[in-house]
Order: sequence, then C-alpha cells, then structure tokens
Amino acid sequence: MAVTFYNLGSPAGLKKLDEYLLTRSYISGYQASKDDLSVYGALSSSPSSEYVNVSRWYKHIDALLRISGVSSEGAGVTIEGSAPSVEEALPVSPPTADTKAPAAEEDDDDDVDLFGEETEEEKQAAEARAAAIKASGKKKESGKSSVLLDVKPWDDETDMQKLEEAVRSVKMDGLFWGASKLVPVGYGIKKLQIMMTIVDDLVSVDTLIEDHLTAEPINEYVQSCDIVAFNKI
Repeated sequence: MAVTFYNLGSPAGLKKLDEYLLTRSYISGYQASKDDLSVYGALSSSPSSEYVNVSRWYKHIDALLRISGVSSEGAGVTIEGSAPSVEEALPVSPPTADTKAPAAEEDDDDDVDLFGEETEEEKQAAEARAAAIKASGKKKESGKSSVLLDVKPWDDETDMQKLEEAVRSVKMDGLFWGASKLVPVGYGIKKLQIMMTIVDDLVSVDTLIEDHLTAEPINEYVQSCDIVAFNKI
C-alpha cells in the first residue's frame, strides 16, 4: 500500500519520516526500491544526525546508488511539498533509435518452396536445438545466498543477549548463522545485525522471518526483522 510523506524539507516532515523508519530498513518491503529513490530525491541534503533513523537510511541508500543501483519497483510512495524525485532529477536517456531494418519487398511466391524437403544441415541444426533444450531441463545444483538481517527489539529494556540467543535457536536445514554485532539505533535502543548463509532451495527468508523470528516465542524479544543485504554466493 502506498505511503505519503509531507514537507520533508521541514523539521516536522523529517521527524515523521524518522518515526516511520524506526522499525523499517526501507520505505516499503524488504529491499531497496523506487520508493526509496523517491524519498531520497525529496531530501535536498544528508539529514542531520538528530534524525537517527533517517540518517542511517539515507547513508544506506546513498551507498547502494554508488555501488549497484536500485531496481525493485516498491509499493508506491507520494511526496507532498518537497523537491522533485531522484528519478526526475536524473538525466533522461535519449530515445533509442529504431534499428529495425525496413521490410524487404515481398518476393514472388513462386521463388519460395515452403514444402521442400529438409536438408541435412537443417536436420543437424534441429537435433542440436533438441539436445540443448534437453540439457537445459536438467536440475541445476541448488545455489546459496548470504543474507544480512536487522533484528530490532521492542525497547531499550530488551535483553539483547537473550534476543540473539533466541534468534540463533532457530534451526532449519540449509540455514547457517554467522557473525553478529549490536548497532545503536537511537534513544538508547540497539538492534542486532546478524549474517546468515542459506541454501536457496531449502530456506525462504520471508518464511524464516514471518513464521519463526517474529512469531512466538521469539517475538517476546523481537519487534521486527528487515533484510539489509541479500547476495548470491
């Protein structure tokens, strides 16, 4: 569902955005999208560190734009009383020239034998195509992915050691927990950033978050989980 932000150039607008990002890593969904680009472009400069969550989000999107760009569509966002979106500010690529060659004049039907016998070369080409199709149908070896999660507590009184223990208690085939650290969020609250490696065919990150990390009994400690980075290995 689309979200609307008002007057992001004012302290009030930034405060609303900061509150919105308190429990989120992105404007919508679990990965950077065009919604993030729209809000990023509406900010004339890097936000003050006073707005902890906005500042953290802004630096992350800025880094993504420098490294790899953003391609996900997002859920839609509306900016009222702000600067043009980043997509409007970017230079517009010139239209691609029509490279289609003009249609050749129709040949005389008598010059084309539509029902002629298949040549030896055509037979070999057909056999090669069939072999390629058959080979591509073989099951590929399952790949792996490296995922960085943001795990956020309910408040500054949450026991972060027990929170991490609860997260690591989740055991699944194809799930391997890695390094972790605590990152200050603001107002005395810290979040857990933790790496994990998954076997793509065995583990769904969305299912892991919805059915385990934010479900009972772990939700006693965990308020929300966000995917910070997702890379194929």
